[in-house]
Amino acid sequence: MKRLLATLCVLCAALAGCASLSGLTQKPEVTLAGLDLLELGLFEQRFALRLRVQNPNDVDLPIRGLTFDVELNGQPFAKGLSDQAVVVPRFGEAVLEVKATSNLGSVLRQLRELRESGRERVDYRMFGRITLDGLGSLPFERKGEIDTPQFDLPRLDVPRRAPAGERT
Repeated sequence: MKRLLATLCVLCAALAGCASLSGLTQKPEVTLAGLDLLELGLFEQRFALRLRVQNPNDVDLPIRGLTFDVELNGQPFAKGLSDQAVVVPRFGEAVLEVKATSNLGSVLRQLRELRESGRERVDYRMFGRITLDGLGSLPFERKGEIDTPQFDLPRLDVPRRAPAGERT
């Protein structure tokens, strides 16, 4: 009898969860709203990303966290995750501040491509999963373009050796 009662309670809770998502007819839209360099290290770089989550549904989205990857020009660039909880209101949006990490090879490859291409825009692709509070997870993917960051790369001048017999 106790087992039957426990099973009914679990079933009722599951149905209540499904009922609260019955208005979920579209995936949320996640876009890159900003990207700032936080830390530039020898082995890894840390970025602060602002992700805009738009909810086109008639139910609130109780986000418990998310994971994501970012590609620039078709190449892996950074990845991150967040346990930031937020409720995106129905037909509304929220901006999440999240951290992402890349490695030196990814950054150098992208800087070289940017310098050589002279392009004003960079293609990006961001994809991942949004975890909803007690209700599973939803995939997301976004492709777009961002302005090429303007920066001056430091020159790495190697001191020249003086020819034999010449003093410096």
